[in-house]
Amino acid sequence: MNAAPVLGLVLAGGSSKRMQRDKAVLTYQGVTQLDRVFAIVTRQCERSFVSVRAGQSGEPSRASKPLIIDAVDGEGPIVGIRSAMAAHPDAAWLVVACDLPFLSDRTIEQLLSDRDPAEIATAYRSTHDGLPEPLCAVWEPRAAEALSAYQREGGTCPRKFLIRHGARLIDAADPAALDNINTPDDYSEAEKRLARVSACS
Repeated sequence: MNAAPVLGLVLAGGSSKRMQRDKAVLTYQGVTQLDRVFAIVTRQCERSFVSVRAGQSGEPSRASKPLIIDAVDGEGPIVGIRSAMAAHPDAAWLVVACDLPFLSDRTIEQLLSDRDPAEIATAYRSTHDGLPEPLCAVWEPRAAEALSAYQREGGTCPRKFLIRHGARLIDAADPAALDNINTPDDYSEAEKRLARVSACS
């Protein structure tokens, strides 16, 4: 089968309730999380976008980038994924959360190399529980209709969607690349880890 072209989507529309501040603009070594992840995704895709809620489109760190503004009802990352699919229905989407401070080009290259366009999605397998990691995954165009139906039924969790509908699951060569941050303590620990890596490089 002919594979759909892959566009990039960095999810930056969350409310960051547990972090108590906007996760997208947290900085590591002078670079915001959003800028860092967007740069990695942009290096791997012909075109890339940032997913935002309507009220975030004027925020400076987001406004300077190509945006896809939530265009369907609901909340959570599933809305951003569906909005991207509606904007470019013939594309597959490399969907990546913005709060992955250890993400690397290698991790995205592996995901794209191991992508199976015949599946509804290709995702990494979590090292914590073996379940799909939907926010570092390639979502194929045919997922759009099933996602719409899932949301109409009250579904909101993209991980549960992939469990129900199946996905090609792969093991990350660098599992730490998928560690995300949700709390101030997570952020502090990530800063320390990255500082140690920088000191050793």
